[in-house]
Amino acid sequence: MSDPETPSTKPATNDSASPVAQADAPATSEATSEPAAPDAVALANAERDKLKEQLLRTLADFDNYRKRTQREKTDEYRRGKEDVLRDLLPVFDNLERASSSARPDADVAAIAKGVQMVIKLFEDTLVRIGAKRVQAVGTPFDPNVHEAIAQVESAEHAAGTVAQELVAGYQLGDRLLRPAMVAVSKGAPEAPSTN
Repeated sequence: MSDPETPSTKPATNDSASPVAQADAPATSEATSEPAAPDAVALANAERDKLKEQLLRTLADFDNYRKRTQREKTDEYRRGKEDVLRDLLPVFDNLERASSSARPDADVAAIAKGVQMVIKLFEDTLVRIGAKRVQAVGTPFDPNVHEAIAQVESAEHAAGTVAQELVAGYQLGDRLLRPAMVAVSKGAPEAPSTN
């Protein structure tokens, strides 16, 4: 028979209560979480590298776009100037012809007629490229398109009306290229007093 005071040599059947089993349990859960951490870091690093590469490509694309846009803008500006000059070349050709035909024995009326034709050609060219002359004489003074450089007395024009155009003004579409330099009427001259 067995002695009640002697400890039992029978192993315990409950593994969860055993200190060895308790020590093994946390070790296994730590072991499974450790391999997951390096994978998450590797994935994060791969994602970071991918985003960095995309950012660098986007920056390079934007820089190329900016350079291309600047180059196209410069080309368009140059082409616009070339088109205007090409339209004005016939005007200069006719002025050269008029100048070469101006001899001391030349007919003044013929030269004047030739100059009038060149002016007409120039006005037609301005209309073709979208420019127009600012209306001045007889119109009310408008500081948006006129520049007053003198005031004159005029019986023909009311006060505040442009009486003379000294330098023509021009507009391109709605944009003012150069204001017309004008003399503005002060009104009719005062009659001298008979005292």
